[in-house]
Amino acid sequence: MKRLVNILTLLIALVALTPLSVAASEAHDGDSKGVDPKEVIFDHLGDGYGWEVPFNHHKRIPLPVILFGSDGLHCFSSAHISDGKPYKDGNVIFQLAPDGDFKGKVIEISPDGKISRPFDISITKNVLALFIAVVLVILSVWRLKVWYKRHQYEAPRRGLGLLELIVDFIYGGVIKATLKEEAPKFAPYLLTVFFLILYMNLLGLLVVFPGGANLTGNIAVTLVLALFTFFITNLYGTKHYWKEILWPDVPIWLKCPIPIMQIIEIFGMFTKPAALTVRLFANMMGGHMIVIVLTLLIFIFADMGAAVIGATTVMSMIFSVFMLLLDTLVSFIQAYVFTMLSTIFIALAREKGHHEAHAETPVASTVAPAHS
Repeated sequence: MKRLVNILTLLIALVALTPLSVAASEAHDGDSKGVDPKEVIFDHLGDGYGWEVPFNHHKRIPLPVILFGSDGLHCFSSAHISDGKPYKDGNVIFQLAPDGDFKGKVIEISPDGKISRPFDISITKNVLALFIAVVLVILSVWRLKVWYKRHQYEAPRRGLGLLELIVDFIYGGVIKATLKEEAPKFAPYLLTVFFLILYMNLLGLLVVFPGGANLTGNIAVTLVLALFTFFITNLYGTKHYWKEILWPDVPIWLKCPIPIMQIIEIFGMFTKPAALTVRLFANMMGGHMIVIVLTLLIFIFADMGAAVIGATTVMSMIFSVFMLLLDTLVSFIQAYVFTMLSTIFIALAREKGHHEAHAETPVASTVAPAHS
């Protein structure tokens, strides 16, 4: 137990001190201008063509840049365009745009000086982090599957035991309790999305590779996840579900000749994925931003004397560690809430009307007397 406490203390210290060293490096390199909180925050929370190295923010692990330019396909390392350096590949020049609409993105400069934005399918930090999260989900579930294949009547322990506990908690407490007999049909998707969100959240809290990418704080990622739920909900919707949208049981003057209720119901179809998108994005983005802001307080108050900077450093460290621990809990809660709401939306779409349920009942009742 004592060894576990020491390991956790070391990890917390590493997580807390790395942002401090990063911010210190930035402050040292730009001490004439001071620290720009806005630039630091968006630099850490945004995407990039390289992966930051801990304790040295200006050095990055290069990632592959893949572009379709005006003269075809181009593949090269992001180290060639780091720090805004131009890189000539064939007859065109590529570099990171320093400002403008394409700031931080790769632009193409043709021989005649024309600037354009190539079709970019590069393996950026967020893309690689997504691949890593997917691999972790597959490996985790695969290990659990192999265990039960080899030990059918034994319960797993340690890491696999915790994984089984989480699977049972989500499946039994959320999916099975809500979808009833249809739970096995939708459980693969719902469990996959839960673990994918959980791993992305937890990886985002780490400051060393393969962590540090703010995936669920990227609204494009949360939007795609919400769209999966949206398409599954509507593609598997029953006749009763679509009837309640297109011709709900309300007074006729509310749906004809002006389709007031139909408009409201169709609008409600799109507010559900919007709520899933914004809820996950805002909570995870906010947690990361608070930790960075608390860290930056040290450098904002750096010019106010030794006493002020000393007190600010201690308070900032305490609150940063507290927020990181809280974010660990929030990572699980947000994955749980996303899965729970997705399950509820699917269950509402699978609800059978009175006539559908009544049509299924006589089949069983008429067959029974025949056998008797």
